[in-house]
Amino acid sequence: MRRADRLFQIVQILRRGRLVTASAIAAELEVSTRTVYRDVADLMATGVPIDGAAGAGYLLRRGYDLPPLMFTQDEIEALVLGVRMVQTYGDPALRRAAADVLAKAQAVLPESRAMAIDGVALGAYADGCAGPMTVSLEDVRRAIRERLPLHIVYSDGQETVSERSIHPLGLSLFNGIWLLAAWCTMRADFRTFRPDRMRTLEVERTPFPHLPGQDLATFLRQVGQV
Repeated sequence: MRRADRLFQIVQILRRGRLVTASAIAAELEVSTRTVYRDVADLMATGVPIDGAAGAGYLLRRGYDLPPLMFTQDEIEALVLGVRMVQTYGDPALRRAAADVLAKAQAVLPESRAMAIDGVALGAYADGCAGPMTVSLEDVRRAIRERLPLHIVYSDGQETVSERSIHPLGLSLFNGIWLLAAWCTMRADFRTFRPDRMRTLEVERTPFPHLPGQDLATFLRQVGQV
């Protein structure tokens, strides 16, 4: 790896927003710890706002950004695959946003890298497991962002229909099926709901409070995801 590329990668690693030791950086870049010490010192000397010291770890201060974008081939493939997954499974607003992200990346990348985006041979295709969507995922995403309760009419796997008032916490894609993690006020417990099984959905106007033990982090711990 060229030294310029290595310096760029070090900044990229530090941009992940957590304290990183020189040994961890060295392992990822497959160089010696001494090389990392020297490279970080050179970055700091050129004005890159890195806090920390050898032996303790390094952290990039918030607000720092690199001028021109430069992606490796793996990063380009990750970007394109992510966009194609969103275009396959996302709601209309997310699909438009994904296309815009790709267009912006192509606009700022050097021509050779921009052309590489079109040549990525990775795709994402629907498998037909999910049923037709009768409610708006855009409404679900907005409710999650703004902490708005949802009133739903829901049909479970046995086609038993019930009405629920839920606090939406997070939306995830699992084996091609959207799953909504929520706090169910009727059950006073966490539940997951498939949006494609929601017959109706109404977004309420008053935000629900943040209550300890009823948040997404607690749910993820319970299901072993963190």
